[in-house]
Amino acid sequence: MKKILSLLLMMVILIAGFTGCAQNQVTKEATTAGSENTNNAVVAPQPVSQPTSEPVESKSMTLVVYSAGPGGLATGIAEAFEAETGIKVELFQATSGKILSKLEAEKNNPIADVVVLASWPSAMGLKDAGMTQAYPEAKNKEKLYSNFVDQDSHIFGYSASALGITYNTNLVTNPGLDWKDYTGSEWTGKVNLPDPTLSGSCMDFISGYICNYGDDGWQLFSALKDNDASVNGANTEALETVLTGAKSAVLAGVDYMAYSAKAKGEPIDILYPTSGTVVNPRGAVIMKSSQNVENARLFIDFLLSDKAQGLVKDAYIIPGRSDIRCDNRANMDEIPLLKYDWSIMTEAQIENIEKFTAIFQ
Repeated sequence: MKKILSLLLMMVILIAGFTGCAQNQVTKEATTAGSENTNNAVVAPQPVSQPTSEPVESKSMTLVVYSAGPGGLATGIAEAFEAETGIKVELFQATSGKILSKLEAEKNNPIADVVVLASWPSAMGLKDAGMTQAYPEAKNKEKLYSNFVDQDSHIFGYSASALGITYNTNLVTNPGLDWKDYTGSEWTGKVNLPDPTLSGSCMDFISGYICNYGDDGWQLFSALKDNDASVNGANTEALETVLTGAKSAVLAGVDYMAYSAKAKGEPIDILYPTSGTVVNPRGAVIMKSSQNVENARLFIDFLLSDKAQGLVKDAYIIPGRSDIRCDNRANMDEIPLLKYDWSIMTEAQIENIEKFTAIFQ
């Protein structure tokens, strides 16, 4: 309980602006600090005054990228970009929450040129805070799904993940086909969810579900709690309980982790509930304070290129471009969706996480 309260307090502080000390050195090697499976559900840092003139474009052959994972995808993209352009990528890889905290700490001496987040609302928060810049000439932008790029060409959803129901095939022969099915007695004590205070994707699912159903949507989460459903860590930890057989199913876990584990021979499978789910684009932005704007634009172009989209596909993630089909996972048109609005979801995040934690405390 103390952990949840402290996380909620951190989120409230984030809205008003962090007071942490600035950090002035970027990690030059990709860390293994985490990926989408441990994203904190946080909002973007508040801006400081921005320069009124256009940022000076550096002629250096470097680019600073802060990127949420997953896994080795960010590293693979950075290496492929370096090989194609000769531009050295200084990569900091962490969860979306840690990236936002780092941006706040560095606000008086910004370092990042490009930021890639695993949560679309978090990317929207950076834009709304005046911390990003437009790139309307981005190559292949027109090939993105229509809702994977904002109308001002600040945020580019180069990839996405969906939230599904992953179950252990050794324990489950007749999985429930919808979210509410898991409130039945046959699932008592056998289901868990990722912790939305640690997983931005799960937080987005909760917000999307409530956006679709309104206050009536909370009945699902109350019923799951009454049926002894548990909340176990971020996506990795929640999935691990299903892999080991400690739990039979995980609800609202990221799908690419399930596809990857299944391909490795793990006894699991995944389905998308008939009533719909949330697909979360992974947003890439060019920071307004970038000192390497031309290099940053080349990186955005690369993210939307055939090469990078192929790397996305190989990682069992949905490519952002609608012309690229997957043969190793479900495609966008095969996933039923809830009706949700990202703007409404972003505004309601703090309230929703408070209600969810109150139910599962």
